[in-house]
Amino acid sequence: MKEKNIEMYQLKDKLKDKLKDQVKDKVTVLFDFDGVIMDTEPQYTLFWNKQGVRFLGENDFGYRIKGQTMAQIYNKYFSGKEEAQETINEELEIFEKNMSYEYVPGITAFIEDLKRNEVNVAVVTSSNSEKMEKVYAAHPEFPSMVDRILTGEMFARSKPAPDCFLLGMELFGATPQETYVFEDSFHGLKAGMDSGATVFGLATTNSREAIAEKAHYIIDDFRDLSYEKMISFDR
Repeated sequence: MKEKNIEMYQLKDKLKDKLKDQVKDKVTVLFDFDGVIMDTEPQYTLFWNKQGVRFLGENDFGYRIKGQTMAQIYNKYFSGKEEAQETINEELEIFEKNMSYEYVPGITAFIEDLKRNEVNVAVVTSSNSEKMEKVYAAHPEFPSMVDRILTGEMFARSKPAPDCFLLGMELFGATPQETYVFEDSFHGLKAGMDSGATVFGLATTNSREAIAEKAHYIIDDFRDLSYEKMISFDR
């Protein structure tokens, strides 16, 4: 009788391990890029502040357009200003080619930990493929760090619509309950929350206080985060 009980417990442990492996295979992490993977937002803020003063007579314009695509910015603030759009496009091309692409502290180690645990990892960004090519030139190792990179051209609706994150889930066959989103901008955080995923807000672009109610958890960077710690968070 004692031997049967031991066998039963061993069988239960095996089933638990199998179930754990099945769940782990479906865990999916979706990262925004600017302000999440790379600490580029301060540079973009300076660039767009300059354009705001120059063309709109507005200060702090760079903060107002965080997380928005070029189409959204132009439609809302530069509609009918074709010459201004052309000038900005030309200057942005040069700016992105020469800007510094530095990883957010702890992100490379965190992604490595996720991959060790067989987590699906994708970048979901509003940036276009042309901009990302500049990133790859600066960091040739980056594309191989993740499973997929989804750019702005791939979504019918940009953030704050959740389409981009829902597409990320679909590609990996993951449910919102199995998905974790990391974002920094207001638009991105709303998109993540509306997707149903567990959302971590990074205080790299906006203050902790500003995004406190817009995500499930707030972090400053990835230095104290691991796979085990991430999945231990309860909404």
